[in-house]
Amino acid sequence: MLSGTPENEFGAERLIVGVDEAGRGPLAGPVVAAAVVLGSAYPEGLDDSKRLSAKRRAELDSHIRHSCVWGVGVIEAEEIDRVNVLIATMRAMTLAVERLVERLGCEPEDVLIDGNLTPHGRCREWRWKARAIVGGDGLEPAISAASIVAKEWRDRLMLEAAQDHPHYGWERNKGYGTREHMEALRHHGPSPLHRQSFAPIAQLALL
Repeated sequence: MLSGTPENEFGAERLIVGVDEAGRGPLAGPVVAAAVVLGSAYPEGLDDSKRLSAKRRAELDSHIRHSCVWGVGVIEAEEIDRVNVLIATMRAMTLAVERLVERLGCEPEDVLIDGNLTPHGRCREWRWKARAIVGGDGLEPAISAASIVAKEWRDRLMLEAAQDHPHYGWERNKGYGTREHMEALRHHGPSPLHRQSFAPIAQLALL
């Protein structure tokens, strides 16, 4: 859970934060959320991270983290199992905004979140005005930036995890339930980074 130091003034009249997450659906690994306030020199071509090539996404991620203010929140598989993935996602978003606010030194006026839910009423530490926007990662540049940072951050974590748990192909599938991943689960069983509460993992005990 880190936050970046901006190299440029963010200079907006209203401080608007964009928030998005990565990793709600995989069978293994954390859920990661990012929060971003765009700097005045933020890169062109921001979009939903899923619409970008891996090369372009990596380029934009680096530019965002050098020109904008950002924070990241990570919730590991153990906590996902304990509280469920929705609440874990809300907690990751809250942590990301907390880290961002620490760097800003002031409170944002509004927080824009991709999707149809916000942490308000779902995470007791959440204290900001928030608005959910369906498809926001393709509509609002600050959310697009957050989607890119969250996706790249989580991918790096899964690449590192793949070195310690090489059976599952995480360097390729990032923890999603691909055929390769499911076959490895049947042969090797789940790792400590698997989400034990997710049906494909829980059902292994019944086989």
